[in-house]
Amino acid sequence: MHMQKTIIGACGLALSLIATGVAAQSLTQSEIDQLGNSLTPIGAEKAGNAEGTIPEWTGGLPTDAGRSLDNNFLENPYKGDQPEFVITAQNYQQYKDKLTPGQAAMFERYPETFRMPVYETKRSIGFPQEVYDQVKATAGQARLVNGGDGIENVAAGASFAFPIPKSGAEVVWNHMTRYRMNVHRWYMQAMPQTNGSFTLIKLEEEVGYPNLMPDIDASTMPNTLLFFKQRVNAPSRLAGNVLLVHDSLDQLKEPRMAWVYNAGQRRVRRAPQVAYDGPGTASDGMRTSDNFSMYNGAPDRYDWKLIGKKEVYLPYNAGKLSEPGLKYEDVLKAGHINPEHTRFELHRVWEVQGNVKQGQRHIYAQRNFFVDEDSWQIGLADHYDGRGTLWRVGEGHIAFNYKNKIPGYTLETLYDLMAGRYIALGMYTEEASAPQYGGTPPTYNQFTPAALRASGVR
Repeated sequence: MHMQKTIIGACGLALSLIATGVAAQSLTQSEIDQLGNSLTPIGAEKAGNAEGTIPEWTGGLPTDAGRSLDNNFLENPYKGDQPEFVITAQNYQQYKDKLTPGQAAMFERYPETFRMPVYETKRSIGFPQEVYDQVKATAGQARLVNGGDGIENVAAGASFAFPIPKSGAEVVWNHMTRYRMNVHRWYMQAMPQTNGSFTLIKLEEEVGYPNLMPDIDASTMPNTLLFFKQRVNAPSRLAGNVLLVHDSLDQLKEPRMAWVYNAGQRRVRRAPQVAYDGPGTASDGMRTSDNFSMYNGAPDRYDWKLIGKKEVYLPYNAGKLSEPGLKYEDVLKAGHINPEHTRFELHRVWEVQGNVKQGQRHIYAQRNFFVDEDSWQIGLADHYDGRGTLWRVGEGHIAFNYKNKIPGYTLETLYDLMAGRYIALGMYTEEASAPQYGGTPPTYNQFTPAALRASGVR
């Protein structure tokens, strides 16, 4: 018999927690008491490192860290900073202990052009107090099921299911249950050729969370993670195509449901291929469905091993890549994005290695994630093919929206070391608006298959 209890979660909402009778994650009260003390409220190490190159976390940027600009853009609070040093193909060996294999491979692949400007580390990320209260109240309650393929005992709208993780699967689930808000955004995606030429794909996305939608009782859908709708607005040959996804926490219990509206055929169809290594929207085969947001979807095709914590140069505080008016042609160059607009900082990460399970298949036989401790976002990802060869290198350029106190990616890149090409998505500096967080909440009716046709009219 299930028992239900109510807790107070993110945004101050009452969250319904279904107790299944299965023991929760093994955390002692003394471990939970570390949250907000020796650990930050979401489980990062509060102290800096011994060398002083990673500072103590003191709460992150305040909401008045910079000016609000027009159309949801924010002033870059670190605009005047200069790099402390630059890592190049000529000197990267002396920094190799702080580089991922993928970063080292980029120096080898593009010795003349790839470089990493390294700046003073700023632990800029913080969250609303309601999130901290919820994490403390729910710590130790989430439970892995099906060998880590799903989770239960997670309240609707709760963030960071495992703030003190004990396994690789728990770290991956922290990335997928990280704090997020309803968002409406417009951005560009491009897949530059080896000579640097590219065509821009304009995408529009809406994401809604059950606990933040007015016409949903989130307690009635405890396994629902989010609703996602993506529309292609340009070029004309693709304009009007729409993708709809309903994502669940335990996708073995309730698999992801996806539909596509094809503007040419004017038909809505189920889309089971929008998962795992199915091709990403309008990506020319340069990314998989589960490459989006660095990693998403059901984790059941991999065994996840926790390698441990280490210090790595992450793409971080990427304000240069989100300054209004920055031209896409100044960012997108042959082989990789323009290093002049990147910022790398030394941060602690959790490294997790996923290996395809026996009897399962995926084009990436192994993937290593480097997960930022302060945001639980994947900052870097290395992808290996079936021969064990490093194939694709992912960068998630982390930025912090200090007005809404929510981190995200201002740009995601996935470099194909073999093809010499890459995909970049998330660029919005030439658009009419930066991403809109919060605002008028979407309704469930906006995320139904029946709504797809109306969304796709062109």
